Amino acid sequence: MDVKQLKAIVTVAEVGSVTRAAELLHLVQPAVTRQIRTLEQELGVSLFERTAQGMRPTRAGSIMVDRARRALGELERARAEVRPTPGTVAGIVTIGLLESTSDLLAEPLVSAIARHHPGVRLRLMTAYSGHLQQWLDDGDLDLTLLYNLDSTPSLSARPLVRERLWAVAPASAGLCVDRPVPFAEVARNPLVMPASGHALRSLIDAAAVRAGVDLEVVVQTNSMRLQKRLVLAGQGWTVLPGLGAAEEVTRGTLSAAPLSEPDVWRSIVLGAPRFGRTPPAVDVVAQELVRQVNLAVAEGRWPSAVQETDAPAGRA
Repeated sequence: MDVKQLKAIVTVAEVGSVTRAAELLHLVQPAVTRQIRTLEQELGVSLFERTAQGMRPTRAGSIMVDRARRALGELERARAEVRPTPGTVAGIVTIGLLESTSDLLAEPLVSAIARHHPGVRLRLMTAYSGHLQQWLDDGDLDLTLLYNLDSTPSLSARPLVRERLWAVAPASAGLCVDRPVPFAEVARNPLVMPASGHALRSLIDAAAVRAGVDLEVVVQTNSMRLQKRLVLAGQGWTVLPGLGAAEEVTRGTLSAAPLSEPDVWRSIVLGAPRFGRTPPAVDVVAQELVRQVNLAVAEGRWPSAVQETDAPAGRA
C-alpha cells in the first residue's frame, strides 16, 4: 500500500470516474485502474462497483477512502510542519464553526490568520454542534466551537461566551429586541423547531417544562436556514440564538425578541482533543479564534451574548 494508491482511491471516490480521476492526478487511465486493482488484491476485497452514476465505493471501499483521506491529510500536514520558513508557524488546521456563528467569525478569522500567519492553511467546516463533536471525536477536526458541553476524558472544552435564545417571528408580529417575550406567549403560536434530539431543541423543551406550557410543533428541521424561511413564509414562530436571526431582524424581514419567563441561554465552548501533540499551527489558530469571539462580543456584533465570566448563572 503506498501513497499513490491512496490518492487514487480517494480521487475516484470524489469524482466517481476513473477517467476524470486520471486527469486530476495527471496519469493515464490504466495506471489509476492498476493502482486500485493492486490495492484490492492486497486487501482481498472490492473497493468500487460500477453503477449508472459512475464508480461508487463498496462498504469496504468507503472505509478505506475515509482512512486514506485522513492519512493523506496527516502527510500533508507533516510536510507543511517540517519544511516551514524559519521563524514562522506553518501547517494545516481544520476548524469547526457552528452554523449560526459562521457568518460572524469565518471571514475575520481567515483574514487575521492570512495576515499574521501566512504559512497556516485553514479548512473550515460548518454544522450543528452534535455533528461537529462527532467529527472532533473522529479526528476530522483539530478544534471546534460547540455548545452546552463540558470537558470529557477525551475532549477539553474551554468556555467562551453565553448567548440568549430569541423567539423569532414574522415582521408583522412586532417583536422587539429590547423587549423580552414570555415563553408562554411564544407557545401560543405554531412553532417551527429543530428536530428532536438536537441540542437546541433540548434547551427549548426544557424551558417549556419550566414554563408549564405545551408546544405546538408543526414542522421540524435540522436547518437553521429552513427555520427562518418557514417563519418568513408564515408557517409559525421559531426559537434561535440571537445571532442566527440578527441579519433578518436588521433588514426588517423578521422580528425577534429574547425569551423570558424563563430566559434561555446556551454556552459556547472551544472544543479540542485532550490528548496528543498540539501542533503550533493549531495553537495560533485557537488563540485567534478566541480573540475573534471576544472581539465580536465586545463590539456588540454578537447579539445577546456575554463573555462566559460575565454571564448570568443558574439559567438554562
